[in-house]
Amino acid sequence: MRTNGRIYEWVSALLERRERCDLYHAALEVCLGSEAFVIEMAPVWSLDDPDRGVVCEGPVGLGWLSRSRMFRYEVHCWRDGVIPDVDEAVDSPQRLSTDPGRAQRLLALLPSFPNATWGRDDLGAGEMWNSNSLVSWLLARSGHDVAPLGPPVHGRAPGWTAGLVVASRVVPTPGP
Repeated sequence: MRTNGRIYEWVSALLERRERCDLYHAALEVCLGSEAFVIEMAPVWSLDDPDRGVVCEGPVGLGWLSRSRMFRYEVHCWRDGVIPDVDEAVDSPQRLSTDPGRAQRLLALLPSFPNATWGRDDLGAGEMWNSNSLVSWLLARSGHDVAPLGPPVHGRAPGWTAGLVVASRVVPTPGP
């Protein structure tokens, strides 16, 4: 994944005529009372733990490829889960709230997460959909202040803005 990210950023910087940046991806740990939940997006094939808390799956790259496990992602809400690369996190962890109501709201939103195609802009948000979209969408929808959040200096978090754009859209209420 690291090599793919470097190649992606090299091509993006070249096309956008800018300096290359470090790429960051986000995950969440939500603490509610004595329970902790790890929320992340990962390839379907990356973990074999049956207790990883799969909430939904979505396609990677092209929808028709999702017939193969290699081209699907999972959203996890994993009780006592582990963020695999947490040791490499920069400027983390960041405590965003101590409000249990907000934490409950965030967890309750997971089943309604739009499982759009990873790496594409199927939702017309202006950038690709990925793990950063998951985190920013959940934080914005649950009422967290996302304005001060962002990657470290000289960094980018592709997909973050896509999550915010989609979260800001009005969700239609079912009629009678």
